[in-house]
Amino acid sequence: MNNINIGRALRELREASGKQAKAVARSAVMSPSKLSKIENEALAPSLIDVERILAALGVSEEVKARLADAARRAATEATAWRIYRRTGLHKHQDELRAIEAQTSLMRLFQPACIPGLLQTPEYARAILGRHGYTDGVLQKMMGARLLRQQILYDSARSFRFVVTESVLRWKIVSCPMLAAQLDKLITMSRLPNVSIGVVPLSAPMADLPSSSFVLFDTSLAIIEIPHAEITTSEIRDVELYVRKFEGFEGVSVKGKEMRAFVSGIRDGFLRQQETD
Repeated sequence: MNNINIGRALRELREASGKQAKAVARSAVMSPSKLSKIENEALAPSLIDVERILAALGVSEEVKARLADAARRAATEATAWRIYRRTGLHKHQDELRAIEAQTSLMRLFQPACIPGLLQTPEYARAILGRHGYTDGVLQKMMGARLLRQQILYDSARSFRFVVTESVLRWKIVSCPMLAAQLDKLITMSRLPNVSIGVVPLSAPMADLPSSSFVLFDTSLAIIEIPHAEITTSEIRDVELYVRKFEGFEGVSVKGKEMRAFVSGIRDGFLRQQETD
């Protein structure tokens, strides 16, 4: 089954359910016009689009599995960041929030910066502000990112983050703001459903931390590279990133050891502030 067939099947499922297109689009976190284009075969749906629409329709597991398998025929897709910037990066944040809301276990590896779900507002602004957005666009993106963080307090879901020590040391913001950001990591690591691991620079590395990626249960992986975001639900690809995550997590420090490690780096920033 190709993408054109998927669009037609999604339209037939919605019509059979009796649900209005606007209601389905709202639940799937997309515009009615986008849903219309998908259903009328004018736009090939992404893997994420298909999963969100099926969730909004509330179809049986059998139907969901059949259509999800059809969507996997495309296996992997890459969306350039310039496309997200053109359509609105804050909308992409909303799309990610919808995926996270349907995920029981999220695992994220980040070798470049503090993960968005753990960022302070000042750190998030510094990261997002490096792309030359207007204040209005930046505010929308900030609001969408901070709204996503609320899911961390849902005890029904589990979150496992792994970052490299270098992430804690990059001077993205001033020393006082970095200290506040590391304090937030320490605080969030105390949540019973949140695990934060740090891979020390001295740890033996069996793999290269070449790119950040996030795993949603065992069904979807999203990988970030400089010019694009790659999405795959191909089982073999997802399993590859599961093994990568477990490898990095296996050499990370967690719990009390992690908090002591991060506290030492934080204190270094505070001392540096005093001497500046």
